[in-house]
Amino acid sequence: MAESFGSDPERYDRARPRYPDAMVDAIVAAGPGPDVLDVGCGTGIAARQFQAAGCRVLGVDVDARMAEFARRSGLEVEVAAFEAWDPADRAFDAVLAGQTWHWIDPVAGAAKAAQVLRPGGRLAVFWNVFQPSPEVSDAFSGVYRRVMPDVPRNPWAMPALDGYSVLFTRAADGIRQVGAFGDPEQWRFDWERAYTREEWLDQLPTGGDAGQLPPAKLEELLAGIGAAIDAMGGSFTMRYTAVAVTAARTDAA
Repeated sequence: MAESFGSDPERYDRARPRYPDAMVDAIVAAGPGPDVLDVGCGTGIAARQFQAAGCRVLGVDVDARMAEFARRSGLEVEVAAFEAWDPADRAFDAVLAGQTWHWIDPVAGAAKAAQVLRPGGRLAVFWNVFQPSPEVSDAFSGVYRRVMPDVPRNPWAMPALDGYSVLFTRAADGIRQVGAFGDPEQWRFDWERAYTREEWLDQLPTGGDAGQLPPAKLEELLAGIGAAIDAMGGSFTMRYTAVAVTAARTDAA
């Protein structure tokens, strides 16, 4: 699934949410310098935000289609799985992963990050997590239940942070096992974005669950979600929580 998102990089880049500026600023301020490695950079959504904050960013991504899109905006990107990527003796002040660390072995990934980070450099892996209002959650959950009754996980039927907490724990445990970092921390940033019906339906196929549906089933899901948004007045506000699991490389690593 990690390589499925490059089927429509233009849509992915256009529709996926950005990250809160407060999180970007906090990560930049906590690092010793401006040299950043973006793991699983995709189309460059996070990389461009860190560039705008004054960083020099190198991207690594397993999908050549995503990498090519990112290069069009001026980013330097190398195509490889991070665990097998050759850093060629380069060193960085921060290693980032936005919405991608769950595709990477958490121990091997943390070990590779320690290898390329300067002493005091920071590993920061982060995710945007939906925090819908009860109205939105109930409406979307009902559509998913009707359209995909056999899917084991309805993404709107439980608080999203509960599901993501497994990812946060795996990331932190991997960092601890490597023994090259200080104790990992969780940083939380709450933010929100208003969506029109068209904007939400544009981004829906870029998610892992919907993106794997057969075309006819996806159309049924889009129609159902569109009708639910129409019933809410044609637009709604989605609350998000961005969570970063982060730790600094120790001098003795």
